[in-house]
Amino acid sequence: MKPMLKGKVIIVGIGNSLRCDDGFGPALIKMLEDKSDMVCIDAGSAPENYLGKIVKLNPDTVLIVDAVHLGLKPGEYEILKKKDIVKSGFTTHDISPNMFIEYLENNTKADIYMLGVQPIDVSFGEGMSDHMERALKKCTKLILSSRL
Repeated sequence: MKPMLKGKVIIVGIGNSLRCDDGFGPALIKMLEDKSDMVCIDAGSAPENYLGKIVKLNPDTVLIVDAVHLGLKPGEYEILKKKDIVKSGFTTHDISPNMFIEYLENNTKADIYMLGVQPIDVSFGEGMSDHMERALKKCTKLILSSRL
């Protein structure tokens, strides 16, 4: 399998740290910051606010990271392409995943993927479940070793 993360890579962490497992995206960005040459963006729960910045950076690859309802066991993850993202239960955020990705596709030449991790709890509260904490460590290692 060829690595997906190639060229200039931008990783966009999406999520709300005040909604338990939904904070996975921002938590992964924190783990990656200053550990690689990839551009890491904590987009919080408003990724649409970062579209201009992403386009301006002219990436080769964009990896969107978020807690996603995939019907998997808590903490399991999947790499999704556009057609799979639209079919997923996606996220708790306002912007449609399809609109976000289409904008990036129309304004960059980047390959776009999503690292979706199955949450167990996205209710209001701080801290992620043990399942998500384990997934966070595993996904961080995978990204830093370029095995995605």
